[in-house]
Amino acid sequence: MFLFSCQSINQSINQSINQSGFICINQLYCHCSEVQRNLSSGAPSRCVCARCHLEDFASMLRLIATSLSENQQTVDALYDLSVDIQKVRKLKGWVLHQSPAYTKEVADLLRNMGASGPIIARILGIHPEAVLCNPKHMQTQRELWTSVCPNQKDLVAIIEKFPASFFTSSSHHDNQRNNIAYFQSLNLNKRIITKLMASAPQSFSRPVEQNQVMVCTLQQAYRELGGEEANMKIWLQKLLSQNPFVLLKPPEVLRQNLLFLRDKGFSTAELLDSFPVSGASSPSRAAGHHPQVPGSALLPESILDERFNGLLSAGVSMSQITETPTVLELTTQIVNYRIQRLKARGYDVRTGSLQVLNGTKKDFEMSFGKLQLRRERPLFNPVAPLKADD
Repeated sequence: MFLFSCQSINQSINQSINQSGFICINQLYCHCSEVQRNLSSGAPSRCVCARCHLEDFASMLRLIATSLSENQQTVDALYDLSVDIQKVRKLKGWVLHQSPAYTKEVADLLRNMGASGPIIARILGIHPEAVLCNPKHMQTQRELWTSVCPNQKDLVAIIEKFPASFFTSSSHHDNQRNNIAYFQSLNLNKRIITKLMASAPQSFSRPVEQNQVMVCTLQQAYRELGGEEANMKIWLQKLLSQNPFVLLKPPEVLRQNLLFLRDKGFSTAELLDSFPVSGASSPSRAAGHHPQVPGSALLPESILDERFNGLLSAGVSMSQITETPTVLELTTQIVNYRIQRLKARGYDVRTGSLQVLNGTKKDFEMSFGKLQLRRERPLFNPVAPLKADD
């Protein structure tokens, strides 16, 4: 066991540097009984340049200081579970210094739910804070989640993907319970509620009244846009499933943006069918034939106005925007950059589809590559005479 402090080591380093700028390893390590035994067993004495190896000594000091204050039981338990300790130290080292910790209890809970060893190691490697959760509180969490996701295998898969959503503060349990009851009272599918809890846990940790206000705003907007009462439940489920974070947006911003989009030429039917869905511009999502508008409908009106003006100044028509509204999810700078690249390849967005502008950087590069390939590939004319050798 080390019986020295970082301060004493620093003093030793200063005292051990001689006038020629060298550090004596024997003098430096004399405070460490373990290293002393190594030296007395025949390890050769040597000196190294202090300037060249200063970083090595700093790293060594940090490692020693870290190991001195870590909860060794937690470290050993995580090691036994095959968790990458070095990764935990690097990303969330503070967890290893906490006490009490319940590493074994967390592992047992996950194991009882059907999680395999590698899955447990993966969960604790990504979210080591889980070991700080009280076993009693974890059991409460399990009961809450089981009320909407009774299949243990599915629940383990959710925890593996969203560990922070499951291992949350015990102070949120009452809010979670109330919000689950509220969404169940709306007759929402359990799968939708589970997805909301996993993807947007903040909406369940806050008071239920805030979610009630937002849901009422959504329902009112649906009615004002002419939606049929009989289809409201399906519409709401689709909306919450595709954009769980909609509940966290200010209700008034949503209403203002809907009116703004309607004034810009979006019909009532288009606004209902293509209600804000974040990330909808990816071609892979478009292939699913889900008509969607802008998660930008949740952006401030000033930003929306700027993006409309940017597109219009580039020569894009309003009808093109309403046909491909997801282009509004992109910033004006990104749109202008992509338009210029397409223009260099001979593609005119003023006469073509805006769909090629959509998506992530990877999506755009794929679309751009296809345009380039189409441009470079020679057309084959089956009736043209073949050239014969003379």
